[in-house]
Amino acid sequence: MSTLNLGILAHVDAGKTSLTERLLHAAGVIDQPGSVDDGNTRTDTLELERRRGITIKSAVVSFDLGGVTVNLIDTPGHPDFIAEVERVLGVLDGAVLVISAVEGVQAQTRVLMRALRRLDIPTLIFVNKIDRRGADRERTLRGIREKLTRAIVPMGAVHKAGTAEAAFTPFAAHDAGFASAAIDVLADHDDAFLADYLEDEHAASPKRLRLGLAELTGRSLAHPVFFGSAITGAGVAELTDGIRELLPTTAEHAYQTADAAEPQDAPADPARGTVFKVERGPAGEKIAYLRMFSGAVHTRDRLTLHRAGTRHEGKVTAISVFERGADVRREAVTAGHIGKVWGLADVRIGDVVGEPDTPRRAHHFSPPTLETVVVPSRRAEKGALHAALAQLAEQDPLIDLRQDDVRQELYLSLYGEVQKEVIEATLAEEYGLEVGFRESTTIHIERPAGTGAALEAIKKGDNPFLATVGLRVEPGAIGSGVQFRLGVELGSMPYAFFKAVEDTVHETLRQGLHGWQVTDCVVTMTHSGYWPRQSHAHQRFDKSMSSTGADFRGVTPLVVIEALRGAGTKVYEPVHRFRLDLPADSLGPILPILTALRAVPQTSRLHGSACVVEGEVPAARVSALERQLPGLTGGEGVLEYEFDHYEEVRGEIPRRPRSDHNPLDRKEYLLHVQRRV
Repeated sequence: MSTLNLGILAHVDAGKTSLTERLLHAAGVIDQPGSVDDGNTRTDTLELERRRGITIKSAVVSFDLGGVTVNLIDTPGHPDFIAEVERVLGVLDGAVLVISAVEGVQAQTRVLMRALRRLDIPTLIFVNKIDRRGADRERTLRGIREKLTRAIVPMGAVHKAGTAEAAFTPFAAHDAGFASAAIDVLADHDDAFLADYLEDEHAASPKRLRLGLAELTGRSLAHPVFFGSAITGAGVAELTDGIRELLPTTAEHAYQTADAAEPQDAPADPARGTVFKVERGPAGEKIAYLRMFSGAVHTRDRLTLHRAGTRHEGKVTAISVFERGADVRREAVTAGHIGKVWGLADVRIGDVVGEPDTPRRAHHFSPPTLETVVVPSRRAEKGALHAALAQLAEQDPLIDLRQDDVRQELYLSLYGEVQKEVIEATLAEEYGLEVGFRESTTIHIERPAGTGAALEAIKKGDNPFLATVGLRVEPGAIGSGVQFRLGVELGSMPYAFFKAVEDTVHETLRQGLHGWQVTDCVVTMTHSGYWPRQSHAHQRFDKSMSSTGADFRGVTPLVVIEALRGAGTKVYEPVHRFRLDLPADSLGPILPILTALRAVPQTSRLHGSACVVEGEVPAARVSALERQLPGLTGGEGVLEYEFDHYEEVRGEIPRRPRSDHNPLDRKEYLLHVQRRV
């Protein structure tokens, strides 16, 4: 058998979870498809998901499809949970992008398609809800070509669209509707086919077109489009055939029998995989979802996990793999499979088994642009709240839990207000904690304006630390993050001291001169020095005359901040790209509002009585635009937006209060640190 790790992605309410239920029913995994409205779907297992009718956490379920083991991953559709989708993308072999035949291509649809194409993930498109009033095949196809990609091949015709009897009839390989679209796509990407076709039109045989389409789909150069209804089941059988015939699979190792007590000999390939989800079991134990790319992981193996240049170990105590709708205990998880792994106490999302060599794990979506303070209803529960939020941060690292030690406040990064509501409900239901939130504020960033350097030397000036550290800070490429480099010999002092400096540099740069995270910079260590471990004659180790890691962790923030002062920093705010669909007679009244909100309209197009305006708007002004839009457009305006870039702040620079011991004030910092030591 072979394996296909398949993602189902869509804008919220396009019918993604309903399609998952229908696929499971068609495969014989469930007797009847569950209903999102009734809260009895197989993949929306959280009580909060069933109550709200949306997917919040990705879920894995498996079924057999004509000899192919499909691990189907249902992902959230709401943009507030885009981080959950991002973690899934790196483990997929293929995807089905679901689009509503009524609403057509929506904001989140475009975001998802760009990510799928950027990662070269083979993708089929399923146009759902053809039975709904307002469903329109041709309009939806035009939207896909204009907003997503022109490399599409419609795979059939729709009859009685917009009625309960709506049906999908697949094209035969010789049908003109299929042939013309397939020829266009193949001619654009296959020079050999184009040459043969120009010489002889009969070269475009049905068999060659079908094989050529499968080959281009596997390379993510073509996207077959199916139509149907997840509710009635129309078109689902044809989509299933397309999944089996058009998406690439991973060959499976021999070991995977249901009654095997012991694994066969481990394959020659080294074990390599990635953790894309972490959850807590009934006893609070961590369970890691591990996608294997090569080799195998067995029960009782001691795994080395890599994370951001560091490594840690854990012993596997149990494994289960997904089979026919359930996860079943096994002795190993092999290449191509997804397994649940117990025993890795320090595991985090993004950890890599084996040497990391896949660039697909970089961020592909925008970072969170909002921040809020979480306040417990009862002051005595601050400790319990911190512990609970730390566990939630394990499952969603991008919420970026940040503690202000000075004000004793807890900060979370967010994508939107719905995410805030979900966190509040989760804390109440799973941890028994009632909390409130302060008003969300926009997260800015800082970047170095120039180059700066600083040095603290042992026993020079008022440096109380037995450590010499010199650093140079300079601008880096946009989007490069923070890069740490050595400008001194690695053997000039123990590696642990270099590691202490590097870790502290990253930690210190979480708050720049104005309190915002500093990014897109290169930090080079230019000087180093230490006092070796020593003691007075015939006495024990004497800290007062020997350098320790604490010395390097203590002095580095002072050097970083002084170098930043020399470089200077500029503050940048997040800017969204927006699209407004509104009645043409609303254009006049809304343009002054856009100007007042510092939005910059860049294009506008009239389509009869409708108008489309596209441009840029500061993220901090989006909520105000959303509030005013209904009144300005008679309730007919539709706003879509997504993060586009960061732009330098003009005028008054926003500041964020520091949450550390403030190395900007040397005297205050030394008082705090020396008292703590």
